[in-house]
Amino acid sequence: QVHLVESGGGLVRAGGSLRLSCAASGSIFRINSMAWYRQAPGKQRELVAAISSAASTNYADSVKGRFTISRDNAKNTVALQMNSLKPEDTAIYYCNVKWGLGASFTNWGQGTQVTVSS
Repeated sequence: QVHLVESGGGLVRAGGSLRLSCAASGSIFRINSMAWYRQAPGKQRELVAAISSAASTNYADSVKGRFTISRDNAKNTVALQMNSLKPEDTAIYYCNVKWGLGASFTNWGQGTQVTVSS
C-alpha cells in the first residue's frame, strides 16, 4: 500500500506565507511526477503546481511568481512554498503522485485546508 501524508495547512492573513509538505511511504517506486491540486468550495479540483522526476516544473497562471514547488527524491517528499497568499487561494490542497512503470499508478493525499483571510 502507498500512503501520502500532507501537513502544513492552516489559517493565514492575506500577504502571508505557508509551506505544505507531502511524504509518500509504502510500496512506492519509480516516482514520476509529484503535484499539488486544490479545490475550493463549489469549484472543480485544479492543478496548482507539478514537478517531474527531472525537476521541471509547471504552475497555474494564478500562482506563478508566488508559489514554488520542490521535491526531495531521497525522501519521497514534495513541498509547496506559498507566498503572498490571497483570499482566492483558500481551498483544500491535495498532494498527487504518479509512480510505477510508465507512471501507471496515481495516489492522492487526504487534503489539507488552507484558509486566507482578507
